[in-house]
Amino acid sequence: MKRIALINDLSGFGKCSLTAAIPAISVMGIQACPLPTAVLSAQTGFENYYCDDFTDRMDYFIDEWKKMDVSFDGIYSGYLASPLQIDKVLRFLEEFEGENTLYLADPVLGDQGKKYHVFSEELLAGMKKLTLKADVITPNLTELCFLADEDYAEVIKHKKDCDYDKIIQGICEKILVRAERKQTIIVTGIIREEAGKEYVGNVTVSEKEKFYLEAPYFGRSFSGTGDLFASIISGALVKGLSIREAIEKASDFLEEAIEDAVKENIPSNHGVQFEKYLFRLL
Repeated sequence: MKRIALINDLSGFGKCSLTAAIPAISVMGIQACPLPTAVLSAQTGFENYYCDDFTDRMDYFIDEWKKMDVSFDGIYSGYLASPLQIDKVLRFLEEFEGENTLYLADPVLGDQGKKYHVFSEELLAGMKKLTLKADVITPNLTELCFLADEDYAEVIKHKKDCDYDKIIQGICEKILVRAERKQTIIVTGIIREEAGKEYVGNVTVSEKEKFYLEAPYFGRSFSGTGDLFASIISGALVKGLSIREAIEKASDFLEEAIEDAVKENIPSNHGVQFEKYLFRLL
C-alpha cells in the first residue's frame, strides 16, 4: 500500500486539515500517516478556539519514524503553527524524501486578500523557501500573491477580464523560475465574473502545460475545501494520475459537496459534508 505523510493541524471542528485529509486519502487506498503541527478545539475561523502548538513535539515523530525505517510515496504539508515549524518540515524532507517521493506544499497564509492570524513576515519568508522545494504547490490567489510579492487588490481588479487566467499564469511563472525542481502550481478558488455570473476555477502552470478549469460558483466558501482539494491531488498523483486528471477528480468531488452544503445552509466555518461523497474517490 502506498503511503503519504500528512504534516498538518488537527482541528476538532471545521472539517479541515487532518480531519479532511485522512479520510480522503484513506478511501483512495493510500495509508495516511499524520504528523500534527498543532491540535485545536476548532479551526481558526471560529470566534473562539484553543490551540496546542506541537512545534516541540514534531521532532519526536521524525525520530521515531526514522527508527522504524519507514518510507513515503508522498509528503503533504499544510498549516504550520509557527515559523519554527518550517525547519521541522525541512528536516522531515531531508530524512524521508526519496527519489520518487511526491512533495505537495499547501502554503497556508491567508485568503480573500486577508492574512490568517498565524501570518508573519518570518513565516512568509520560510514558506517561500519551503515551497521552492515542492513538486506541487496549491496556493489560493491570496497566497500566490504573498509568495510572488504581488498586490492582491490589483490582481482581482481584472476578474471580469477575458484574460484573467493569463494574468494569474504570469504570476505563477515568476515563482516557477525560482523553484529548485520542475514544479506545478495549482492556484485554487479563483472567482471569475462573466455576463453577470460567477465561476470558481483553478489555474495550473508547469513547465509542460498551462490550463484553467472552472465550475459554477455557488456564492459561498467553506472551511476545509482547500485541504480536501490538496489531499485528493496528493492521493491522485501518488496513484499515477496526471495533473489534469487529479484536478478534475478533486474539482468534481468538491463541486457536489459544496452545492449540497449551500442547499443545507451549513455554516461556512463547519465545512462541507464531504463524508457523504467519499465513495466517489474509490
